[in-house]
Amino acid sequence: MHIVLYEDGSRLADELCRTLRRHGHAVQLASANAESVRVPPGRDCDLVILDLSLRGAEAGTLVSALGQRRDDVPTLVLTAREQLQERVQALELGADCLAEPIAMPELSARVRALMRRSRPRLAGRLTCGPLVLDRDARRAYLCGEPLSLLPREWAVAELLLGRPEQIVPKEAFMRSLSTNGKPVSANTIETHISRLRGKLDGAGIRIRTVHRVGYMLEAPAAETVSA
Repeated sequence: MHIVLYEDGSRLADELCRTLRRHGHAVQLASANAESVRVPPGRDCDLVILDLSLRGAEAGTLVSALGQRRDDVPTLVLTAREQLQERVQALELGADCLAEPIAMPELSARVRALMRRSRPRLAGRLTCGPLVLDRDARRAYLCGEPLSLLPREWAVAELLLGRPEQIVPKEAFMRSLSTNGKPVSANTIETHISRLRGKLDGAGIRIRTVHRVGYMLEAPAAETVSA
């Protein structure tokens, strides 16, 4: 899932990014000012996190800017314990709120809950850690950045993301990659798998070959985060 984190120099920023990335999310840091918060983050964004915990008088302005957006991206607002007015305002706008001190396991649980609630909106997407396929827009993203895929690379990625952590048999690739009814060789499949592996290199996503059977997409392992 692609998350946009709005913050400016918060002491929590590094810890938030580490926690979210450990759980396989792509995190994009953005400046927490009224202008940037007011602008919708784009269709490749699945969740917005707005950190108000150290904002002081500016917090209300940022929440107001959040209310001026016109999109259905779920939002989680982080506040200091004393920011009751801002929490109430954010809740009335439809956002979720989490107050300091923030326990990272609770943050992760809130993110998972928001993912479940927004699943109908994301029905046109396939995700695996930082890899996102937007099937409606026919666009791919890796770690929040556009990823260029050739048509057959897209077909391979779509098959794998449709069945994460499961073996996809070679026959499925043969059917998907076939054009005009012409059979596709095992070497052709391996060529496109290899190219896709190269484009995913460094993102923690592994395409594993299951000898004589097929291929399996393995997401980055989630690390345990202590409170």
